[in-house]
Amino acid sequence: MKTIKFNNRDPVYVQVVHHFKEEIATGVLEPGEEIPSRRELANKFKINPNTAQRAYKEMEDEGLIYTERNLPSRITKDEQILKEVREELIMQAVNSFVTAVHSIQVPVDEVLDLVQEKYAEKKAEQGGQKHD
Repeated sequence: MKTIKFNNRDPVYVQVVHHFKEEIATGVLEPGEEIPSRRELANKFKINPNTAQRAYKEMEDEGLIYTERNLPSRITKDEQILKEVREELIMQAVNSFVTAVHSIQVPVDEVLDLVQEKYAEKKAEQGGQKHD
């Protein structure tokens, strides 16, 4: 799990939850995978243990993680929740992008052409780096 660069705009616990969502959506965290304890997370990210507890409570409420008895918390295996996490992150990115592009009044056809071009470039870059 990579570290988080916290911003001053959003509550820290919200940023922790978002970080987990990104890790889940990108496959860094697998369904059913054990995650650090609240105390371990607080130490790793240098945050207050109460903040880590609040983030975990939020993730449990959203169904992102589950905890059985006194066992470590794990990432959900619920495919619908996993799909919703991915869709949520995609929509956030699209909304931010559309807001930014719309403010400079770029025609939609031009935007779509540029997006396809950049997407293809990014895919080519990643293809050259991965060796399975």
